[in-house]
Amino acid sequence: MSDLIEKYFASLTEDLENDRLVLPILPEVAIEVRKVVEDENATAGQVADIVCTDPALTARLLSVVNSPLYRGTAHISHVQHAVSRLGMTIVKNLVLSLIVKQLFQGKSGATAKRLHEVWEHSTQVASISFALATQFTTLETDQALLAGLVHDIGKIPLITYAENQPELQNDAVLFDRVVSNLHARLGATLLEKWGLDDDLIAVAGGHESISRISGTKPDYVDLVIVANLQSHVGSDHPLASVDFSTVPAFTKLGLDPEVNCVDIAGVAENAAAAHEMLSLG
Repeated sequence: MSDLIEKYFASLTEDLENDRLVLPILPEVAIEVRKVVEDENATAGQVADIVCTDPALTARLLSVVNSPLYRGTAHISHVQHAVSRLGMTIVKNLVLSLIVKQLFQGKSGATAKRLHEVWEHSTQVASISFALATQFTTLETDQALLAGLVHDIGKIPLITYAENQPELQNDAVLFDRVVSNLHARLGATLLEKWGLDDDLIAVAGGHESISRISGTKPDYVDLVIVANLQSHVGSDHPLASVDFSTVPAFTKLGLDPEVNCVDIAGVAENAAAAHEMLSLG
């Protein structure tokens, strides 16, 4: 089995280096929003103008900013008002979050089923990451949400690749092993190609390195490691059998590994609010 996995990794790596591997493309609107936000002289109006070039994205963004997670005392009906109230960085991350959701859609059959399963898992991890960031860290909650959404992004090109590989299509065990072993490396490569933050690239590449030790303060990788493990509690996934007391990320977040973190007061509520918001987009 390991020889087959290495064969596919070698093939995928070669395809990637020679631009033969089909990778999800980051839409132009996301690229432009990111560029503008990085300009210290940018205005809310400039960000709004870019978002509004995509009517569907505009509608989804307004739906999200009026959700219980973000809404204030007044209903927001214009993107510029959303940017002014929430700030450009939060809106940038929300735009990316909404666009990531699109990447998991538009397929049919077995591919659609697999993409849907990954998306559902990603929203669960994102919601828990948001809740943990809110209560146990000073990390940006919108970035934590996005980190959870993209942690398994490397599975998308692998699922697409398998469409043309009968051996992977017909052998679920082999397919799962290939995805398990390769998605983190491929995810980090994809986010790097998109030009996303180093924090997000680190999450995609390191979220299953559960023995990881990095500094004394929790970071986004720690958040997603814990959220990912938590999401598998009670399932038949291999990570469900991990002894949380052996995972440094729990200590860095100040969490008792013997306590289910979603049972901590406030965590479930914040996670539910984040999950509801993601379902709106």
